[in-house]
Amino acid sequence: MANNSLLVIVPAFNEEANIAQVVRGIRAALGGAEGWPLSAAAVLVIDDGSTDDTADVARAAGALVLRLPYNLGIGGAVQAGFKFACRRGYAFAGRMDGDGQHDPADLRRLLQAILTGQADVAIGSRFHGGPVSYRVPLARRLGIRLFAGLVSLLTRRRVTDPTSGLQAVNRRAIEFLARAYPQDYPEIEARILLHRAGLTAIELPAVMAPRRGGVSSINHWRGAYYMVKVLLAVLITAVKKIPTLPA
Repeated sequence: MANNSLLVIVPAFNEEANIAQVVRGIRAALGGAEGWPLSAAAVLVIDDGSTDDTADVARAAGALVLRLPYNLGIGGAVQAGFKFACRRGYAFAGRMDGDGQHDPADLRRLLQAILTGQADVAIGSRFHGGPVSYRVPLARRLGIRLFAGLVSLLTRRRVTDPTSGLQAVNRRAIEFLARAYPQDYPEIEARILLHRAGLTAIELPAVMAPRRGGVSSINHWRGAYYMVKVLLAVLITAVKKIPTLPA
């Protein structure tokens, strides 16, 4: 694979109403263009055990499709994408959710930060000084703030959006995340794992729009039980043994 190759990973579960627009938007924003150093983006949709026509709609829109035999959850789906990128030799990878809430233009800016060597991982944040076009429900917003403070403390870097599903990574990060991407609370735990592995991560402003169709698979943000489980997972991640980066 060429050293300017790019794969955009899109985990999706029952997103037939949104996935075609997501795929076309990525291909339009990240296609080969004069002055853009990366090759046209290949889009890989990870169909996480959908019971609708997500896979067929994504394929018709021009995406590669990896169908999982049953629902693994967001962590397993995203790690499958990183494993695919690692084994196929992609130099760079992006990640966007399949619900249409992310703007592919923001992913392009994140990739530019990686290309200029600012970090190994660039993450789009809804709360990093950019325009806030999507209002997060109060209970979830409070949870995000709590986890942002905890992750900031553990990584010694300011974190504003620890649950963001919009990111760009270089080859070193691809290789690490293919082996170590968390399963239960992946975005939050991944921030700590990246820090412990010596990979640099930065946040840049990103816009998040309301979902256009379908139903969110995230339904567990309310309640003390979930909060305690995440806190425990984060603390375990901060001390457990992790894979080492290749030399």
